[in-house]
Amino acid sequence: MPSLFDPLVLRGVTLKNRIVVSPMCQYSSTDGLATDWHLVHLGSRAVGGAGLVMAEATAVSPEGRISPQDLGLWTDDQIEGLARVCAFVSAQGAVPGVQLAHAGRKGSTRRPWEPGGAVPPSEGGWEPVAPSPGAFVPGYPEPRELEQAEIEAIVASFAASARRAATAGFRVFEIHAAHGYLLNQFLSPTSNRRTDGYGGDFEGRIRLVREVVAAVRGIVPESAPVWVRISATDWSPDGWTVEDSVELARRLGRDGVDLIDCSSGGNVAGVKIPIGPGYQTAFAERIRREAGVMTSTVGMITEAAQADHIIRTGQADLVLLARELLRDPYWPLRAARTLGVPTGWPAQYLRAAPKGTPARDL
Repeated sequence: MPSLFDPLVLRGVTLKNRIVVSPMCQYSSTDGLATDWHLVHLGSRAVGGAGLVMAEATAVSPEGRISPQDLGLWTDDQIEGLARVCAFVSAQGAVPGVQLAHAGRKGSTRRPWEPGGAVPPSEGGWEPVAPSPGAFVPGYPEPRELEQAEIEAIVASFAASARRAATAGFRVFEIHAAHGYLLNQFLSPTSNRRTDGYGGDFEGRIRLVREVVAAVRGIVPESAPVWVRISATDWSPDGWTVEDSVELARRLGRDGVDLIDCSSGGNVAGVKIPIGPGYQTAFAERIRREAGVMTSTVGMITEAAQADHIIRTGQADLVLLARELLRDPYWPLRAARTLGVPTGWPAQYLRAAPKGTPARDL
């Protein structure tokens, strides 16, 4: 079996190891533009040795943002700043990836560290949209139900943003269908109460995700991997289940999706989630085994031996780290040392490296 520091080939992209910087919203943009913050934040994790560095949830339209400060790719003006990020990440030997997203009914809300929920139009907010009426929780804005023509426009916006992302230099493209955002809202019967072709039974509820996948797959290079991040379960008895996720993954694999990025929750408020180290890894293992597609796992993975064990035992093909990489951007270098795996350091940092460490081959 492969280990944490073995390479992984996805179509025409080779990741030097199985460590991925999970998409983490920074809420630090103006008009969706990348800033020096994004360059330093993502660039330092590339310097730190991750194989793949994923940019945060990047809105495909202004009303697809979570907050007014979200990153975006809805206009060509937003390409240049992200091209700078991609160039630096690539120069460090990492692969740049992007997560394309639409917040749906969770849009027009304040940043996590700010008080209050909804952002009113007077402060730069907007009317969010959703498959069906109903705010996520009290205090969130009331969304407007999407009409079919608007749904078709959203599919087109994912494709247009994917084209801009490819122009910027991203090489892995993830579609965000998790955590209670728009595509997840369509998947789950708790938030999708439509009676047209985009709702009702399982086939109707997965239709939008499949249409977005087809649109993105048709735009990006054939050599580029396309991923889908899902919430494997709503953690609610009347919601989306892991069995649904297995079946969706089977369909998406046939649609040209290369990897299912397995997270959970976020669409139903107040549910009990049994959080603990690696608590979502079982979802990745089951989907990988039963659907026959590559998977990644994320969630409270903090130790090198833990991450290596996940890969060695075939529970997932990649390990995504989020908060641990906020605490320590150089976690991959430390993990390599812990596991006794020789790995190159940036030449500029060799004076602090263990004796005999080679310079990184770029």
